[in-house]
Amino acid sequence: MPHQNTVCHALLKAIPRWRFERLVEEHRGGYRDRRLSFWGQFVALVYAQLSGAQSLRELETSLGSHRNLFYHLGLQKDVRRSTLSDANRDRPASLLAAVFELLLLQLSGSQRSQARELVRLIDATSLPLNDALCGWAHFSTGYAAAKLHLVYDPKAASPTYFSITPARVNDIVEARKMPIEPGATYVFDKAYYDFGWWAELAEAGCRFVTRIKKNSPARLVHDLPVSDETIQSDRVVQLNQRLARSRKNPLQGHLREVTVALDNGTCVQVLTNDLTASASEIADLYKTRWQIELFFKWIKQNLRIKKFLGTSENAIKLQIIAALIAFLLLRISHKAILTTVSLQHFTRLVRANLLHRKSICELLHPPPPKLQPSNQLSMELLGA
Repeated sequence: MPHQNTVCHALLKAIPRWRFERLVEEHRGGYRDRRLSFWGQFVALVYAQLSGAQSLRELETSLGSHRNLFYHLGLQKDVRRSTLSDANRDRPASLLAAVFELLLLQLSGSQRSQARELVRLIDATSLPLNDALCGWAHFSTGYAAAKLHLVYDPKAASPTYFSITPARVNDIVEARKMPIEPGATYVFDKAYYDFGWWAELAEAGCRFVTRIKKNSPARLVHDLPVSDETIQSDRVVQLNQRLARSRKNPLQGHLREVTVALDNGTCVQVLTNDLTASASEIADLYKTRWQIELFFKWIKQNLRIKKFLGTSENAIKLQIIAALIAFLLLRISHKAILTTVSLQHFTRLVRANLLHRKSICELLHPPPPKLQPSNQLSMELLGA
């Protein structure tokens, strides 16, 4: 019988060990790996995400029960919970961030799109924490939370950029640090209401689609014809030239205001700097923003970012990044096997067979059961 590695090993093959070790040398800093290698820490964090381990004790027990597979996973010794806890507290999260970039390039490297075709959805989600144990994330009385800021590509169904902060950090503060892709289309909600940042997007040749606030009066320039029944109005407007305290509005020029009727009967006013696209296209672009909400819901339901294995800021960041890496590993394998099975169903199969010796394809097409000798003899007699 040919040798077969585990499902977990097959997923991790997307990260060549030599590339990982090179990243370790770049991001190691002054940290040593005498008791737990950087690769061992990485495997443990990803395994915790894919297996659904609820605690460090459960993670230690689960991995320790499969010592015969350590060699194939690249582990040299048992992963002790105290050692892993110290590593998660002290070792830089920048290493896992670099692994995320490596996998992202592998997932989307073959997809070449024109700049105008690039759509980027921007949003953030809060992750509640224990206020007594995570004082660094204190937000209000008795409440603490981390916040995951994300840029999402709806075409590739994958995040392209992330940052992790305490929940008290405003969304627009992190958005200003985000790298801008010239010519791309950015879709976001009212949390990113900043005329100066919008002006930066426009200067980079980007198109933005968002919602206008009621306290931002816009002067009507002229109306545009409407041909779609879901479009209530389409008009060219201009925001006030002056803001509070006589500050000049950095966003000069005309904008487009499209009033869209949603499926639930409500109407939203969508604002964009695109004056040429059809109103239906602008409406559809804003509706794609729901995909990033679905992504947040997916990772909270299928990965481990609601219950954390540590309390320090670095440990929380490592676990969130490990969840994003686990998602990319699943996406890469799911894409490679060219199946119509949903990613969620595929994830369930991976979790159920994580340390079983079988290929990824066998998860979807398991081999037929072997006949017992008595059954096999009966079949031969029937055939005779």
